[in-house]
Amino acid sequence: MRPDSLKLKNFDNYLPSSISNTSTKTKSHPRVNGRDAESVSNSEKKVAILLATYQGQKYLAEQLTSFTAQIHRNWELWVSDDGSSDETIKILEAYRTEFTSRFPNINIGPKQGFAANFLSLTCDSRISADYYAYSDQDDIWDEDKLDRAVKWLESVPENVPAMYCCRSRLVDENNNEIGYSALFSMQPSFSNALVQTIGGANTIVFNEAARNLVKKDGLNHQIVSHDWWIYLLVTGVGGHVFYDPIPRIRYRQHKHNLVGTNTSIKGKLKRIRMLWRGDFARNNQKNLHALLNIQALLTPENKRILNAFKVSRESSLINRLMMLKKNHVYRQTILGNIGLLFAAIFRKI
Repeated sequence: MRPDSLKLKNFDNYLPSSISNTSTKTKSHPRVNGRDAESVSNSEKKVAILLATYQGQKYLAEQLTSFTAQIHRNWELWVSDDGSSDETIKILEAYRTEFTSRFPNINIGPKQGFAANFLSLTCDSRISADYYAYSDQDDIWDEDKLDRAVKWLESVPENVPAMYCCRSRLVDENNNEIGYSALFSMQPSFSNALVQTIGGANTIVFNEAARNLVKKDGLNHQIVSHDWWIYLLVTGVGGHVFYDPIPRIRYRQHKHNLVGTNTSIKGKLKRIRMLWRGDFARNNQKNLHALLNIQALLTPENKRILNAFKVSRESSLINRLMMLKKNHVYRQTILGNIGLLFAAIFRKI
C-alpha cells in the first residue's frame, strides 16, 4: 500500500499488504496513545538506532516495524534524511506520531553521500546511549537482533572499544529468501581491516568507546564507508570485534542498493572489474589518508603494520608480496585472498 496521507493514525496502514504473508518476525508490541504499552526495564542498556534515509519509501515501513518487534525494548530512533523527495518523510512522521517517546527528531542530512550521512548521526552530540546500531532503510531486523548484540557488548568493559556484526540472510525485493552473505571464519583484526570490512553496516552495533573513536576524527575526511571505517578504528586501537555467524537481519537485494552483496557469480565478476580498474586501490588510499590522521591512537604494532602497508603500495613487487606475508594482511575467504594477491602483483592494492 503506497503511503499517501498523514491522516491515518495507525502506522500499520503504511505497510505493504504483502507483509502479513511473510515470515519476518516483525509483530509489533502493543501501543497506547503513541507510546509503548510495555514498560522498559531500567536495567536494560539503551540503544540508539542510527537510521540514514534517502528516497526510501518502498521498503522503509517494514524496516521501522521490525524495530518495534525487538526483544530488547530500551531503544530510541534517530534519523538523518539526505533530502528525500518521495514519501520517506511522511512515513517517518507517521511512525513518529505513534512512537513519540522513541523518536526524538528527523535530522537534515549533509547531502554528501551515505557514509557522511551516517557519520553525521554518529557524531551528533544530542544522541546519548550505551550502544549504537546502524540501520539501512530497506532491510528487516530479526526480533533478537539488538538483544544478541547487547548481550555480547555487555561482556566487554565499557572503556574498551567494541563492535558487534553478523552474517545476513539475503532476500529479494518481495522479502523472499535467496541465500546468505559470505560466512567468515578468520579472526577479525587490523590486518584484515586494511583490505576489507567484515560486517555490513546494517548489522553493526557498537559501544560508546567505539563511538568516541569516530568522533575524534569527526567529518574531517572522506572515507569509503562507515562500516569499514569503524572496523578499522576498533581493531586499530586494539578493541574487540565479534562476528556472529548466525544471521540476524534480512538484507534486501534490489536494483537501488548502494552497496549490495557479492556472493553471486555476477557480483564476483563485478568486483573483479572494479579491482582491475583501480577501485580497490583508490579505496585503500582514502582509508590510508584518514588513518594517518589518527595513527597516534593505534597500537604500536598496528601503527607499524599501517606504515608498512603504506610504503609497500609504492614498492617493488617482491616488497609488496613480502609485506602481505610478514604482516599477515589477509581477506576472509580463499577467493578474496586470491584477489588480494592479484592486486598486489599488478599494483592494484
